[in-house]
Amino acid sequence: MLERLSKGIKKIIIKKKTTIKDIANVLNISPAAVSKALHNDSRISEKTKKAVRQVAKNLNYQPNHLASALRSGKSNLVGVIVPRTNSNFFSSVIQNIEEVLNKEGYNIIITQSNESYKKECDSIDTLLYTQVDGIIASMANETVDLSHYEKVKAKGIPLILFDRGENDLNVDYIGIDDYNSSHIIVEHLVSQGCKRIAHIGGYKHTRIYNNRIRGYIDALKKYNLPLDDELLLEGNLTIKDGKAKMLQLLNLKNRPDAVYVAGDYAALGALRVLKEKNIKIPQEIALVGFSNEPFTSMVTPTISSIEQHSEEIGKQAAYVFLEHAKKDTVSQTLSKRILDVELIVRDSSDRNKK
Repeated sequence: MLERLSKGIKKIIIKKKTTIKDIANVLNISPAAVSKALHNDSRISEKTKKAVRQVAKNLNYQPNHLASALRSGKSNLVGVIVPRTNSNFFSSVIQNIEEVLNKEGYNIIITQSNESYKKECDSIDTLLYTQVDGIIASMANETVDLSHYEKVKAKGIPLILFDRGENDLNVDYIGIDDYNSSHIIVEHLVSQGCKRIAHIGGYKHTRIYNNRIRGYIDALKKYNLPLDDELLLEGNLTIKDGKAKMLQLLNLKNRPDAVYVAGDYAALGALRVLKEKNIKIPQEIALVGFSNEPFTSMVTPTISSIEQHSEEIGKQAAYVFLEHAKKDTVSQTLSKRILDVELIVRDSSDRNKK
């Protein structure tokens, strides 16, 4: 018996992927019996179950989760789409989503769009093919057409958006008050004596950046500060983009005395330019970023930034999915969970510090 098993295993070991049929051939039983044994069916003897498990282990058998999901209608997998994983904000959100869902028996599949609309569409298609039970996503900067997200809704799969989302989709959203965040930042800069405040924002077609731009404009009006088109710039908020936009502002005939940047990486790029040009920070130009990335407290000078509470955003996104998972049918409407923000004041904007 052992000799026959050994020969059978050696023959199959050269194959790329072991199937239930391979295990059945080694043991000379039916594939149906193997399947029942792997699922601990009471109709299969303990002796057969033990033999099946041993051969499955020897052959490094991996269950076909896709086939299982098709049979049961449940995969216990949740797709998570983020613009990038090298951001502390997004990695923290992912970590907290995973911690909550793992406790409830779910695993997550992480994909990143790299701010590409096409990659985001491809991720949606891949996750749908994998039969995920839900999708939690933050949109790419390039995304304007929402048809790929409508596809998720049409299939009755829970869709939860966080940080970047669109009201038109009428799904659950977890994020912060971006409009009010801009008011908080402008108010802080005004308190430091700044009177000509520029804004390096994200693309206004993305709702969160549009809200930050609107908040910035309305805050300037509130404090009777000049609103010049040359002080409002849009970009992709990378370090490179932050450098380019800062140089653009420095080349103005009438420079700003403060710059509010809608992302910390772009704020870091702006900081490097100011230091290269030997501009005193914050005395000549004050600087405030957004997201409170870890490096903001490590660079010199340290960068003031908005804390977005990524841990809570991740947990809330997972909780919302679990609420949908408990229901027999998915009926989504626009439902927002908006978290308060906090401005962490550091050296880059604190003119009162002695």
